[in-house]
Order: sequence, then structure tokens, then C-alpha cells
Amino acid sequence: MAVFKQNYFQRRTRPRGPKANNNINSLKVQVISSEGQNLGILSTKEALYLAKQEGLDLIEIAPKANPPVCKIIDMGKYKYELQKKANKAKKKQKISELKEIKLRPVIEIHDYNFKIKNAQKFLSKGDKVKFTVKFRGREMQHHYLGKELLKRVEEDVKEVGKLELSPKFEGRQMTMVIQPL
Repeated sequence: MAVFKQNYFQRRTRPRGPKANNNINSLKVQVISSEGQNLGILSTKEALYLAKQEGLDLIEIAPKANPPVCKIIDMGKYKYELQKKANKAKKKQKISELKEIKLRPVIEIHDYNFKIKNAQKFLSKGDKVKFTVKFRGREMQHHYLGKELLKRVEEDVKEVGKLELSPKFEGRQMTMVIQPL
């Protein structure tokens, strides 16, 4: 005969969403009717009674207000509208990515032009571009070549982007970040 106990470290789920009906623990609340009229400050019991008469829920809209603001509305409809509003905000949000383009101090002209064309395409889409110049072996003694290359890059992309992070040396590489205009 085994007795199962709840695990001591088990997480307890917190209720999601606004408080509704009997979960509202304020004594008095500001009540807004289902038509949008302000009914004034009522006791929570009176507000619950009014909501039950209409066959709707009493939902706490602004819990931080003094007294908290509650509205008489259908809970399912309210959650649906909140979800709809969140989806609309998410759709409008633009996420800017950081694209990286790697160069060498002794890059050929064609390769350089190809990488600049890609950088301009990324910047016109609204993404930031990080240019990295890698140095190998004896190239470390000629780090001025990397600085000259990054200055040339900055000049070539200035019509679609501006310098965000100026060239800086990190170990065996030099980096620079350009953001879109």
C-alpha cells in the first residue's frame, strides 16, 4: 500500500490572466457596466450580484488602481480580445538581425565588391551588419591594412547605412558595426 505525496519541489502553477469573480480580494471596486457606463464604487459582493444578473463575469481590469477597476464582461470574450491585441502588436514588431561579413586584409577587388553588395542588401532590408577583418600570421604586423579596408567599407555603404560601432581590435580580428539609416 503506497501513499503518494506531492513532491515538495514541484512547481505550483500561478493563475494566468486577470482576476475574475470570487478571486477578486478587494472590499470595494470601481465598476464599469457591460455597456461601458461607470457605475461608481460598489462593494465586491454588489458588483458580483450585478454581473450574475446579466449572466456575465466580473473581471479586474486595473488591479493597481485605488480602488481596483472591474468590468462586467464575458471572460472568454475578454481573453480573446487580449490575445487579438497581443497578436496585432507582435505582427507590427520589426526584429533587426545582426548579419556578419568576414573579410581579409588582402581581399581581391571582385570579392570585396560582392561582399559590399551583400552588405547593402542587408542594410536596405533593415538589418545591422558586422564587418570582421581576420588577420593571420604576419598580417598582424600590418593591422593598418585592416583599418584602411574598414574605412573603405564605411565609405562604400554610407548611402544605406551609418557607423554604429567604430573599428576596434579584438585579438586577431578587427570589427565594425554598421546600422541602417
